[in-house]
Amino acid sequence: MENLNRVLLVYSGGLDTSICIPLMRQEYGYQEIVTVTVDVGQDPKDILQAAEKAKILGTRHFTVDAKEEFIKDFCWTSLKANGDYQGYPMSTSIARPLIAKKAAEIAKNLGIKAFAHGCTGKGNDQYRIEFGIRVLLPEAVIHAPVRERNMTRSWEIEYAIKNHVPIQQSLEKIWSIDENLWGRSIEGGRLEEPDFQPPEEIFQWTKSQESSLSSPQNLNLRFESGEPVELNGEKLSPAKLVIKLNEIAGQHGIGRIDIMEDRMMGLKVRENYECPAATVLLKAHKALENLVLTREEIRFKAIIDQEWSRLAYEGLWWDPLKQNLEAFIEATQKRVTGAVQLKLFKGVVTVQGRTSDWALYSEDLASFDTTTFDQRESTGSVKNFGLQSRMFEQLKNKKGM
Repeated sequence: MENLNRVLLVYSGGLDTSICIPLMRQEYGYQEIVTVTVDVGQDPKDILQAAEKAKILGTRHFTVDAKEEFIKDFCWTSLKANGDYQGYPMSTSIARPLIAKKAAEIAKNLGIKAFAHGCTGKGNDQYRIEFGIRVLLPEAVIHAPVRERNMTRSWEIEYAIKNHVPIQQSLEKIWSIDENLWGRSIEGGRLEEPDFQPPEEIFQWTKSQESSLSSPQNLNLRFESGEPVELNGEKLSPAKLVIKLNEIAGQHGIGRIDIMEDRMMGLKVRENYECPAATVLLKAHKALENLVLTREEIRFKAIIDQEWSRLAYEGLWWDPLKQNLEAFIEATQKRVTGAVQLKLFKGVVTVQGRTSDWALYSEDLASFDTTTFDQRESTGSVKNFGLQSRMFEQLKNKKGM
């Protein structure tokens, strides 16, 4: 039965969502607050702390374990599309639709139609979360207190202290961290300055190049239909494979990315990411695609991948165009089956080799020491190559251009 005095808060346990709990009572008049934390691979301590905070703050709390679903249905989908936005593997953006989906499922079960989230009015997540909720629950009422009250980070910290909301941030250490199995993003405070050198303390998944392992490590990854299924000969579930690869690659300093990113609002922001497993898997996946796909498929898929990445970055997970693009992508992935050998060392992933039963490679045809390919047959095509370009240059010279 629907209860208009209840609201479901998409809850991370961080500063923004934690202050929403007293705000929902004091400013919005809700008597009962239900909090939902979706586990997509955050630090287990953060999951437990979120549940403890929710209890302290008097909410009815749900924790949803969605790690395997996240990797299988969201990260692998992104991997097949070589998901990348302006030079980094998308992680936060592809987790938000799943978080919205799980929150909507609980809301449906409880008969709740009012939602709240802690997204700011400057960021991307407001679009991603609200799109997902409205797709799945079109009648939803959505509150965004941080955006609606034009809050600053400093104001939030002071409000939290005043209202006895347990937080980790301080006015000095104001980092905002978002984490899932595919990547970890760190922003806020002086990290927003384009020329500020990030302190080593912000990194948890990766070692610096200087402190990374002093010996290289070889890896073997096996793919079936575009999805990783084995790491060094060991079959692992999607989530376990990514967890293990995060640990291995992080020890070698793989996956630190520091970029200036263009948000959906048009703002340029400085972002720091850690994505060791995603960095390795994307490199391996592309190497295998280049072995098995035709030149025209590779050329056209690069266009498709870029458009898919834009839609995924914006959180439009259920957009018809995205689903249409995925139909093409899935058709290509049927042949992306095989193994890739890699070397990890001092922040660099190097492809050492690749094999596949679908390889479009003939040693006999490619070798300089074979006569199977009759070189004389190329004479006519070479002679006519670039014919129109040559004709244009002749016309320019004739007309004195």
